[in-house]
Amino acid sequence: MKIDNVKIVNLPKILDPRGNLSFFENSNQIPFDIIRSYWIYDVPGGEVRGSHAFKESHEFIIALSGSFDVVLNDGENEVKYSLNRSYYGLYVPNLLWRSIENFSTNSCALIVSSIPYDAVDYIRDFEEFKIVRNEAKK
Repeated sequence: MKIDNVKIVNLPKILDPRGNLSFFENSNQIPFDIIRSYWIYDVPGGEVRGSHAFKESHEFIIALSGSFDVVLNDGENEVKYSLNRSYYGLYVPNLLWRSIENFSTNSCALIVSSIPYDAVDYIRDFEEFKIVRNEAKK
């Protein structure tokens, strides 16, 4: 996958004086069925999460509260996305190196994934990632 395949997805936003509501559904707003959900919170100042790639998993990342940056790298190019609204998210396909950084106080990142947790799916070494990516291009 290329960085060009990454996209910000605007989610439905239902305005209500009692409080707004947003949502996403399998394959309607995101291009995969949701198999796993997890969230990252209480991140100490200056810490970075992620710093890995997935061989198969596709993800959708939302800032439910606060803000953070998602840095993506395809082995040649790097792009940073700042997420700070709960009514849009970032679709991240497989085979992209990702780091999540610059967490604000009380931020919460919700991530939904296309596959169950599988330690074998993770690529945790950037040099290995570049080799796997180059093999996948062939």
